[in-house]
Amino acid sequence: MSSTHGEHRRVRITASPDDGAVIEIDGHDVASAVEAYRITQTVDEGPEVTLYVQQGRGVEFDGLAEVLVEPADLRHVVIGFLDAVDWRKLDEAVLDRDDLDGRPGELTRGLLAQLREWAASA
Repeated sequence: MSSTHGEHRRVRITASPDDGAVIEIDGHDVASAVEAYRITQTVDEGPEVTLYVQQGRGVEFDGLAEVLVEPADLRHVVIGFLDAVDWRKLDEAVLDRDDLDGRPGELTRGLLAQLREWAASA
């Protein structure tokens, strides 16, 4: 299944930490072949969906897409991440940072930087 530039495909993506993802192209479920996806859009262009598929699964999609995205409640993701943080480990990691500079707000900047690093590696 592929798309050429100028030919739009209807893409539906819904994702939930508990239920996994539903990924459909023109009504065809392709979620089992997709390892990851990226949706990008610039101010001047329509949305583009990139699907990263498992080797040998035979699903291909390349091109622009009309994207329907159900509203995501990111609060649950953020709350889950913060609930998983051990405050003792966070305290130790922040105080051991090399970028603390003694300026006002250094601990807050250190906390945010540490959480950002942990989130990026999660």
